Amino acid sequence: MADAAAACGTDPHTLLDALRLANDPGFERWREQIQRTGGCADPIHLQGLTVTRDAATGQVLYSYSTDGEPGGRLRVACGNRRASRCPSCAWTYAGDTFHLIRAGLTGDERKDVPVAVRTHPKVFATLTAPSFGPVHNRPDTGRCRCGTPHGEHDPEIGTPLDPERYNYAGAVLWNNHAGDLWRRFTIYLRREIAARAGLSQSAMREVCRVSFGKVAEYQKRGAVHFHAIVRLDGPGGPEDVPPSWASVALLDAAIHAAAARVSVPVPPADTLPARELRWGSQVDARPIGTDDGQELTEQAVAAYVAKYATKAAETTGTIDRRVGNREALDLFDVPAHTRRLIEACFDLDPHYPDRKLRAWAHMLGFRGHFSTKSRRYPTTLGALRQVRADYRARQERRERGLPDPDDSLEGSTLVLAHWTYAGHGHTPGESWLAASIAWDIRTNRDTAREALADLPEDETGEW
Repeated sequence: MADAAAACGTDPHTLLDALRLANDPGFERWREQIQRTGGCADPIHLQGLTVTRDAATGQVLYSYSTDGEPGGRLRVACGNRRASRCPSCAWTYAGDTFHLIRAGLTGDERKDVPVAVRTHPKVFATLTAPSFGPVHNRPDTGRCRCGTPHGEHDPEIGTPLDPERYNYAGAVLWNNHAGDLWRRFTIYLRREIAARAGLSQSAMREVCRVSFGKVAEYQKRGAVHFHAIVRLDGPGGPEDVPPSWASVALLDAAIHAAAARVSVPVPPADTLPARELRWGSQVDARPIGTDDGQELTEQAVAAYVAKYATKAAETTGTIDRRVGNREALDLFDVPAHTRRLIEACFDLDPHYPDRKLRAWAHMLGFRGHFSTKSRRYPTTLGALRQVRADYRARQERRERGLPDPDDSLEGSTLVLAHWTYAGHGHTPGESWLAASIAWDIRTNRDTAREALADLPEDETGEW
């Protein structure tokens, strides 16, 4: 058994559990459930029933109960965006984010975003944290300030040259207030744009709207920085033409000026001094290209934002769930620099109880949203999910022989349902098989996408 487990790349206990599941009479139905979740690594288990009746006659058109399911449970996708928790659901989330961001760059009539938005002034802006002490890095010269050249994946990159002099308290407090810095930045940005256009803020709102979509990313040193698509629209949003004075150059200058003006005060607490938090000096705003040969393309920007929408602080070596106390850190292989950032959160929490530093210690103090957008950027993630849910619902109704709501009178059927939570996750063997199913699904989709990309176009641009 040990030799067979080694050949499969898993341990004997997992292999035995997988064999048990494969020989279970309900295996095929279990596999069907997991395929419908996309190979979810931590599915939600539900118990309950649903009954569909004809609203006029009361006749039962369809009934379903989890009593006939494997283990008496229905498994549905967890929907977690973190790649470290569920690669399958994170992959779906990244895909939704890609289409959302791309729609705001190129337009998409299917998402009610006009293609004319592609010509609106827009940049890809990056706002970083200030320095909290010198760290090991890979400069263009190829040699770190410590005198040693580091490889791309050298674990020393981002760690302090002198940990005893590194400002750990300042680093976690900056992370903790990064969301406040971003909020104030958006306020100052509108002010700077209005000033450069020679307008008051109220007058600018009548002719121009600032739209954005942003994502947070952790640097190796454990500091959060933000990437944002910033776009100028007409007053109604993407469907309106921006004013003639709106330009990439004006937007670039306004971003740099606003970032320099923003500050967030942190009052003194007990023996700790007052602080004034600001953005770092590395502020960048790069034009996003269309057909004019710009290096930064719309496709590349959307892919970059989607990639980091599924990541969090675990890229620095921390864990992806809350840490109760210092002793719990001994159970995890957390790098020394990351551990000191977490411990700084514990130390500062009693001094700033309203900042919830202990609760967000696993995030190195950051408590904001990783992916946000302005109201009129394009569509919403919720709308994209609803389209997918409606499509699946129509498929299921047709499989059951029920009338399609689009083709029948509203209210012709009545659905009665009762569901309860019954747990989550997999056994070791189920987890191994679910990962295999997820890999097959993703491989098949990638293969189909590549085949579609290789098809020739006709004169109308259609395949």
